[in-house]
Amino acid sequence: MDTPVLSLGDVIKVYKEGPIETVALRGVHLDIAPGEYVAICGPSGCGKSTLLAIAGGLTRPTAGRVQIGGREISGLSESELSEVRRATLGMVFQSDNLFSWMSAQENVELAVRLAGGSDARRLSHELLASVGLESRARERVSKLSGGERQRVSIAVAIANQPRVLLADEITGELDSKSAGSVLDTIDRLVAEQGTAVIAVTHNPEAAARAMRQVDMVDGKIETGPPDER
Repeated sequence: MDTPVLSLGDVIKVYKEGPIETVALRGVHLDIAPGEYVAICGPSGCGKSTLLAIAGGLTRPTAGRVQIGGREISGLSESELSEVRRATLGMVFQSDNLFSWMSAQENVELAVRLAGGSDARRLSHELLASVGLESRARERVSKLSGGERQRVSIAVAIANQPRVLLADEITGELDSKSAGSVLDTIDRLVAEQGTAVIAVTHNPEAAARAMRQVDMVDGKIETGPPDER
């Protein structure tokens, strides 16, 4: 059996504000196989985004194990965590972090250079083609639709050829047509490049497209694969 590309074991996350403690995650176990597309679903406040932040090394767990590619990351320094993210992970959020005054191509070229890639112009064209936006490469981001901006964000996120793409409500602010285009892009990424995808979503279509749906309630994972419910 392949080593999980990402693994969380008995993860607990407690936020403290003065004497008040809020438990966001309660002993979460989750293994993601290489090339697997997993949807994380559940009501607001159930711990979905906290789980994703811990999986991406953006937030440290209070207790438990977090492994990426078999490497334990919980005890790494901030610089070591940054290197793991650069080498292994891509991240896309509901609100994009693009430079709106730059073109789609310039945004992706910058991401390629930051990832240490060479021939940024060629790679940026390939990445934009992979998300169906080669014809919009020179368009300023501020003139793109919401769905197009999210697809540029995906191209930026995969500039480092990540093993895992973490997506947090990336269709949350899009109309159904734009959301469908973004989800088509995710489908191609999984099918053609074998990238594992973990997507936090309230979108039923996004959840239905995933290979596996994980439901969360009150900081716990409630269900596994659909055929085991």
